[in-house]
Amino acid sequence: MQSRRPVVLITGGSRGIGASVAQLAASRGYDVAITYRSERESAEKVVEACRASGAAAMACQGDVASEADVIRMFDETEAALGRLSHVVNNAGITGKSSRLEQAPADTIRACIDVNVLGALWVAREATRRLSRNSGGEGGTITNISSVASTLGSPNEYVWYAASKGAIDALTIGMARELAVDGIRVNAVSPGMTRTDIHERSTGDVGRMERLRPFIPMNRVGEPAEIAEAILFLMSDAASYITGAILPVSGGRG
Repeated sequence: MQSRRPVVLITGGSRGIGASVAQLAASRGYDVAITYRSERESAEKVVEACRASGAAAMACQGDVASEADVIRMFDETEAALGRLSHVVNNAGITGKSSRLEQAPADTIRACIDVNVLGALWVAREATRRLSRNSGGEGGTITNISSVASTLGSPNEYVWYAASKGAIDALTIGMARELAVDGIRVNAVSPGMTRTDIHERSTGDVGRMERLRPFIPMNRVGEPAEIAEAILFLMSDAASYITGAILPVSGGRG
């Protein structure tokens, strides 16, 4: 049965920013689907929290770097929740911190596969579902970039910064391409945010505290603060905004 509530699909929604977006969206009247690659237990907890807010919610397992998985996850979402109206293109990885010349090829390739190819597969499939030219009802695509795209992340992961530069270009190009199809495309560009990516992905346990003095607001952001910006860009309050890349970084970047 077609949901009467707007339906949002959030990639990489089992933890961090994606999980915060899912729970905030559920509390504001959206039905929610999240994707996850391996953390089933965490994904199920997010789904339970969304349902506790009165939303229909589900989790889809898959790897955004796989075109077939992306198509399947969109199919599963629409079969369970009805026609999509919003997509948050959030899944991303960094790899262990190092200088570029020290980075293994597999680290770089995995990052590009997820952050760039994965974002392209998701954006393409979202367009096919949302576009009025394809029988859709329009909607929004919100890409998750990073201030790394302008800072470059030297001595940490310039390959990740490069992948987020690609997200910025994707956002601008798609916004201009899809405006006539009823799809608004924007990006949120988080700065330092209190998630476990700093320890689990980069291996740099003290990164947040080390870089905090370089943030003009002298504090690290919270996932809920990033989620608020994303929900704004999804909302009708942002109805004349497309092609924007919104920094949410405490002034850094």
